[in-house]
Amino acid sequence: MSINICRDNQDPFYRYKMPPIISKIEGRGNGIKTAVVNNADVARALARPPMYVTKFFGLELGAQTSVNEATDRYMVNGAHDAAKLQDLLDIFIQKFVLCKACKNPETDIVITKDQMLYRDCKACGKRSPVDLSHKLSGVILKNPPASVGKKGSSGGKKGKKDRKDKEKDKDKNGDADDAEDGEGSDDELTKRIAAEASSLPLTQAATGDDEDDDDDWAVDTSEEAVRARVKELEGQVGAFAIGDDDETDGSDIYSQLGNWILEQPAKSNNVEVFMKIKELGIENKHRTLQVLAQTLFDKDILNQIKDRAPLLKKLMTGDNHEKAFLGGTERFIGLEHPELIPSVPKILHQYYSYDIVSEDAILKWGSRASKKYVDKEISKKVRKAAQPFLTWLEEAESEDESEIDEEAEDSE
Repeated sequence: MSINICRDNQDPFYRYKMPPIISKIEGRGNGIKTAVVNNADVARALARPPMYVTKFFGLELGAQTSVNEATDRYMVNGAHDAAKLQDLLDIFIQKFVLCKACKNPETDIVITKDQMLYRDCKACGKRSPVDLSHKLSGVILKNPPASVGKKGSSGGKKGKKDRKDKEKDKDKNGDADDAEDGEGSDDELTKRIAAEASSLPLTQAATGDDEDDDDDWAVDTSEEAVRARVKELEGQVGAFAIGDDDETDGSDIYSQLGNWILEQPAKSNNVEVFMKIKELGIENKHRTLQVLAQTLFDKDILNQIKDRAPLLKKLMTGDNHEKAFLGGTERFIGLEHPELIPSVPKILHQYYSYDIVSEDAILKWGSRASKKYVDKEISKKVRKAAQPFLTWLEEAESEDESEIDEEAEDSE
């Protein structure tokens, strides 16, 4: 069961959900306490550290709190029912999560150099100030989130360093991991494959997940529409071989994958797509990512990236894979859906937020127009639209580097 993050919004199709608070009263007498059983899950849905939620409850109730993230125990002194805590959570969401301008919960906490707090909205780009008079603001300043907003201080440089180290390890070990077909991996997609692959025929037409049924209206699956898209894809797939000296496969195998995805009567889930890629023997090839960028999404891409992230992250094993995926995205937007060009910053932000494509790859892609994937004029147009996000990344990079320098000087 899940509820809308903004409970004032009664729309059943509101996309931002969270689990309702579950509380459990423990002890008796003066030692009575309330355990917020699913505090970590609620905080994760809000993209805030679990400690912030627990501390907020304590401050609002005038009660002491205890936080133990290692054991997932979040306690508030006294007896408090779930309904009361849920009402307090609504206040927390209003003050520390929702964008003041558009009421969207996709915000990051940003801490400026002069110790001001802001909610940086990923949707509209506005920055809403956080009320510094609330005691939780002091807690946040002393305990910044590990993934504090890109223009913030603390935590950000470590998160960026960890991301870069992870990307380097990924490049070094990616080919070896894929050569073992993902066996022994504990990532989400591999677990699903292990559970479902035994009952999934490789050549079976996809029937889609029940969860995806509501979205089928977004894609025209008529025979004429599918034939038109397949014809378009075949023309694009033919260009995949250009300049790809490190991959000698003919383009027909990539056409097979693209055609198969487009011809499904309903959207194929990640496991089915991965099994088809394995069947074709192209799970290690970077051109596979270009085909996926052009066929997995439709005009509702902003609502689809999150669901496809596990599949894409599993296949993204090197620099060439990231380049090909961004190139496929460029073709998808520039040639098939030019109406999405204004949304390029949001699309790239989701690629970055879900760790599909690295910061370095995005900045390198955005540094100059290229006619490898599309006409140069279209390439320029797409990159121009991406400029706000590219500038955001560059500024955050320079700020993080200056902070690291300052930290190094302080330690000397």
